Amino acid sequence: MRPLQHRRLFLRRAGQLALAAPLLARLSWAGAATPDSPRLVLLILRGGMDGLSAAPAIGDPAFAAARGALGQWPQPPLPLTPLFALHPALANAHAMYGRGELALVHAAGLPYHERSHFDAQQVLESGGSRPFELSSGWLGRALAGSQRHAIALQSAVPLVLRGHSGVDTWAPGALPEPGADLLARLGRLYQADLPLAQALARARSLRGDGGEAGAMNAMPSAGPGRALANLATQAAAFLVKPDGPQAAVLDMGGWDTHANQVAPQGPFGNALRQLDAALGALRDGLQANATWERSVVLVVTEFGRQVAINGTQGTDHGSAGLAMLAGGAVRGGQVIADWPGLAPSQRFEGRDLRTTTDLRALLRTVLHQHLQVPLTRLNQQVLPGGAGLAMLPLLRG
Repeated sequence: MRPLQHRRLFLRRAGQLALAAPLLARLSWAGAATPDSPRLVLLILRGGMDGLSAAPAIGDPAFAAARGALGQWPQPPLPLTPLFALHPALANAHAMYGRGELALVHAAGLPYHERSHFDAQQVLESGGSRPFELSSGWLGRALAGSQRHAIALQSAVPLVLRGHSGVDTWAPGALPEPGADLLARLGRLYQADLPLAQALARARSLRGDGGEAGAMNAMPSAGPGRALANLATQAAAFLVKPDGPQAAVLDMGGWDTHANQVAPQGPFGNALRQLDAALGALRDGLQANATWERSVVLVVTEFGRQVAINGTQGTDHGSAGLAMLAGGAVRGGQVIADWPGLAPSQRFEGRDLRTTTDLRALLRTVLHQHLQVPLTRLNQQVLPGGAGLAMLPLLRG
């Protein structure tokens, strides 16, 4: 039975669910991973992040003329290589790069080039080569049939995790925490109903509840721009548990920057600061039990932006963009890019950064070398059509 079917059954049978909502409405069902198994965090940036602003190619001779006002910053960009730098809002990411914990893959993109958010996100999450070729997700298919479990830090299972039954969902709630007495009463009430009893036990286990209201659901203070960092902190709290999930999925909108992208306190700069805070929160939270050392944080977006600035001081939908990998299992301190150049003659259709690295090569590398998904399974079920894509030198041996 699917997790959402469990939830509908719960709603039909128990009018008391409203009282238990702070615990049970957040979690579907949980399972165990081995204490020393690798952990994966997937962060999807929805809207198409401008990779040329996040990691500008300052060493490209055409960069300044191509980007115009987009190539100017209130502070100098943070240096990476003679060709690349990081936006000054990405201070945590830059520190990780210096420690060898962050790598970038630039000029990376999908086989899809039609610039539709809806279709591109479907391809990104399904792992196909064209929209709606596949109806389940690449991570869900990778975990399917195993005892490995995943959690989505949102109220519904995202497409990327569909195809696997071992998926939990969690979202912060506004209702007060249930007390020990209520939890005990619910336990007695559901002890004769196996699906409900198992759902309650799994929820309490993942919550870290020993009979008292646990700290697991207490979100950090919600200051300006802290929503994603708070979810990252919660994701890390789940992943560091010895019996916690092996993978977590988060997403962040706000990257469709058609206007006002150049303003230091505008939508793009604020989004980068939120992303940077989330990366820092994941690193801090995953330090427990040495989990960071066996973790990979994969940051992807559905496409990049056009090279040139538009008439509203923003950027329009493009093709290739930027992917990031962070974590103790990452061979960081490098930018992988078969750089195509930014001159008009070098752009895709005269306007976009050209895709030179298929994003599915990055997914193959992480799934095979980090999560140990067999190549046969990758080629036939998880990322069909990707057998010819080379592995990238991104992970520690």
